[in-house]
Order: sequence, then C-alpha cells, then structure tokens
Amino acid sequence: MLGIELQRQGEVSLSRQIYQCLRKQMTEGHLRSGEVLPSTRELAKQLAVSRNTVYEAYEMLAAEGYTVSRQGSATRVADGLYLGNLPAAGHSVEKMRSVNEYTANFRTGQPDLRRFPRHLWLRLLRKSAEDALYEQWGYTGPDGLKALREEIAAWLFRSRGITVCPQDIFITAGATQALHLLAELLYGRGREILVEDPCHSGMLRVFQGKGFRIRPVMVDRQGLQTKGLTEGNGLCAAYVTPSHQFPLGGILPASRRVELLRYALNNDMYIIEDDYDSEFRYIGPTIAPLYSMAPERVIYVGTFSKILFPALRIGYVILPRQLHLRWRYLRTYADVQNPLFEQAALAEFLRTRRLDRHVRQMRQLYGQRRQALLQSLKELVNKSWYVWGDAAGLHLVLEFPGMNFDQNFVRHCKKQGIYITPVDVHSIQKGAHLNKLLLGYGHLAEAEIKKGILLLNEQLK
Repeated sequence: MLGIELQRQGEVSLSRQIYQCLRKQMTEGHLRSGEVLPSTRELAKQLAVSRNTVYEAYEMLAAEGYTVSRQGSATRVADGLYLGNLPAAGHSVEKMRSVNEYTANFRTGQPDLRRFPRHLWLRLLRKSAEDALYEQWGYTGPDGLKALREEIAAWLFRSRGITVCPQDIFITAGATQALHLLAELLYGRGREILVEDPCHSGMLRVFQGKGFRIRPVMVDRQGLQTKGLTEGNGLCAAYVTPSHQFPLGGILPASRRVELLRYALNNDMYIIEDDYDSEFRYIGPTIAPLYSMAPERVIYVGTFSKILFPALRIGYVILPRQLHLRWRYLRTYADVQNPLFEQAALAEFLRTRRLDRHVRQMRQLYGQRRQALLQSLKELVNKSWYVWGDAAGLHLVLEFPGMNFDQNFVRHCKKQGIYITPVDVHSIQKGAHLNKLLLGYGHLAEAEIKKGILLLNEQLK
C-alpha cells in the first residue's frame, strides 16, 4: 500500500521505514497537498504491523511539518512539499585508485609506515588516556597541550639549534590546516601573496580558495630567485620552502635569505616558512630555519606527518606574539583543538627521545634508498637525465633534456600501473618544467625501487 515495502529484518525500525516511504511519496508528488492519509488502524492492518508503529510514523511526519491534522479529522498531506524534477547530481566522480593498485608508486611525501613502532605508539596512547585528568576530557583550548608545546620547543633546539618559547607554539591538525588558518589570519592585511613557482599545488589552492591574488616568483636549483622580487602594494605574505624547496629541492642560500627578509621588512609582510621534511638530510647537517634569522617576521610551519605517519594529523606553527590573539579566535571557531590523547602520546614520544632515535634510523634508511634509486637510474635508464634536489627529503626530481611530460604521459603510465607526477603539475606558469619528473622513494624498498625504474624506463622509450 502506498508503495511501502518494509524490511522486517533490517536495522531501521519499522516506524522509521514507514515515515521515510511516505515522506518520499510526498516530495515526489505521488501524495499531493491536501490528500488524506489512511487511518493508523487501516494502514497497520494493510502492512501487518501494530497500530502503535504506524502512529509513531505519523507522529514523525507531523513533527516535521509533512502532515496536518485536527482533532477528530483525518491526517492530510501539507502544502508545498513537491520538489519537482531535480537535476542530475553533478558530474560523475572518477574512482581514485588505491596506492596498492600501482605496481610502481613514485608518490611524493610518503614515509615508510612499515618501520613505525606501532606497538609502542599504542601503549603511549593507552597510557595518555588513562593518565588524563577529567577536565582534559573536555575542551582544552586552541593553543594545544602545554606538555607537547614544551617538548616541541626542546626538539627544535636539539634538531635545528633554535630557541623557541613554548608560548609561541600552537598545535594544528597538520600543515594544511595551519595554512588555512594563516590564510584567514593574514587576509585582512592584503590581497596578494608571493609564492614560489613551482610550488605544492595543494598548498597553492589553499591561498587561491581564500581569494588571494598569487604573485609567482621563479625557482632555480638554489630555491627562490630573489632577483625576481618586484615592489607592489597589497602584499601580505610570502609562502616559501627554503630548507628543501618543493618540488625542485633547492636550499635557499644565506644571501637570498637576507634579501628575502629585507624585502619582507620593506613591504611590511610576513614570511610563511613551510619546513615539511628537512629532518631527512643526507649531505651535511640539518639546515637552520629562516625563522632563526627573524622570528618577529617569519611564521614557521612544521609537521610530524613525514617524520612519523600522515594519519597522526599533528603539526604546529610558531607565531609572532602580535598574531596570537587572532589565531586563538580563528582556531576556536574552526575546530577548537586537536584530540588530547594523540598530543599527550606525542609529547611522551618526544620526551623519551624516541622521536630522535626514529628520525636517525629513518634518515639512514632513506639515505640507502636514495642511493638505490640513483644506482637503478644509472643502470637501467638509457636516456640522458640530471637529478635535482637529492640532498634531502623523500623525493628527487629527474630532468630529461628534450622530453615533454604531459597529462597523456601520466594517464598512459597509470594504465601501466605506474604512479608518476610531472613537475609541471606544480607550476603556476606552465611550460618551464615540462621535462622533469618527481620520484618519491621513501616508502619503497630497494627491490620496489628497481622494479619501478624498470617499468618507468619502458614508458620513457
């Protein structure tokens, strides 16, 4: 009756099913305005359910305004419920392939999750939950766990040689959230942001989505070309990756750092420094952050996604004092805070120097894989190639003179089970880097690297 078919063994109650069916009949126009519904007794008999079940369904419809009734009169369909012919729902969404579906997966920014000490981490999570005070199970504020902020300050001193006050550190749900909040925070100061070209396309979209005008500055093997900086009104910030430029891998030299800082001072703007993976440096010591030269002018963004595991979703920013109040307001009305237990577990991971040991072990492992990748390229790739940015991080760039890697090449590789990204994907002004490919290798064992290069070489032919 009325097109109602009940699933008697389903998890949805019978009354809820009746309500849903009748609501659908009303919005699709099969039950029209003013039409009388069957009595509860009649419908219960037709559907072989109790009268109370139908009564509950009618109560739900009445509470939401789908029906009207007066005491002693029949229940009728309310006015204005017909939705009409709804348009088809958007464009079809292409199914994303799992990383496991690729025979050769050169995705960038992927740490080796197989080497993370999961059992230790689970013990720390359990202990942090057991030790948490009752008030910590509530809202604890937008700054982040005090113990974690103190341990991050100590970690930065050990690993980067910089002194940071824990009060200037704010915990985030990764670097991406940090950039979303910073875009909101700085938008009132201007409408234009200076960005390296090429730069991470995902981070670029954060600023574009906020409505910033993008001012690209070209990058070479040493990072941002500061000679390309031009005067202009409306600049509020520069977004840079000076310790390991993404994607080309350059390290910004001291003279360019000074020139960039001088430019920021002259234009009364901030520099957003994204230090996403410089812990893994294979030639010489870790690079000192730009922040160490001008903490009142540089906003430092760090993350634990590349060091530990991406699902952790814990990052941090170091903010100049004048930005603290506005940051707290924005974070409070974004999502208030990070989950407490993960913060507490990470604080303990840092306090016991587990992170220091893990980074040392992974740096050695990634260094070996870097060498395996370079050796495989020498042995297996017949075409001429040059490497960019292999001194640090979890990826490198290969330049193939005379070749152009467009989206057709990418699609063909995916059909052959190869995940590969051309550098031009991350270019703002297209065309300057068509002959370069990005190869992520941190998550690949040496045998996987060699197999992947063999497959890639076939496509390069």
